[in-house]
Amino acid sequence: MKRIAFIFAACSLMMAACAQNPQQSNNLKLTARSSNSTNQQSNDMKKTLVAYFSATGTTKAAAQKLAAEFNADLYEITPEVPYTDADLDWRDKNSRSTIEMKDKSSRPAISGKCDNIADYDTVWIGFPVWWYTAPTIINTFIENHDLSSKVLNVFATSGGSDVKDSYNDLKKAYPQYNWGESRLMN
Repeated sequence: MKRIAFIFAACSLMMAACAQNPQQSNNLKLTARSSNSTNQQSNDMKKTLVAYFSATGTTKAAAQKLAAEFNADLYEITPEVPYTDADLDWRDKNSRSTIEMKDKSSRPAISGKCDNIADYDTVWIGFPVWWYTAPTIINTFIENHDLSSKVLNVFATSGGSDVKDSYNDLKKAYPQYNWGESRLMN
């Protein structure tokens, strides 16, 4: 009986000490998780990146909201040659965006590369929906980065289209990757 009372007193004292020092309490929780499950610890340490292409600023605003929601880092997919208003005129059959979207092999050059892509476990890829799918510059981003062993999620902005076709097109074009969820954002 004395032994049970001693164990109870020791446990009570440890709990009181942890309550006095929240940092120590958090460390104890992390230690307990890591000793119970390596997978749980690795899930707690996952990093998320929100990579986005924004032609007019709408997708940039959505990317910032998503990054705040997931406490994620932001990376802007920037075209080497910026798009002008004339380039984005979908009614003009000779506009740059129309020509790129008609040619499925088009890969507009991007300025730079996300050098620390290996640091992330989850990557959200965002874009405005063009002609019911992702702009071809998204293919450039995907093909210029090693996205294996990552969960790829898609988000998009659109004036009237859904994200489902874009998501399915990317899954079909890159079946070697682990595709997660898709989200249409305003």
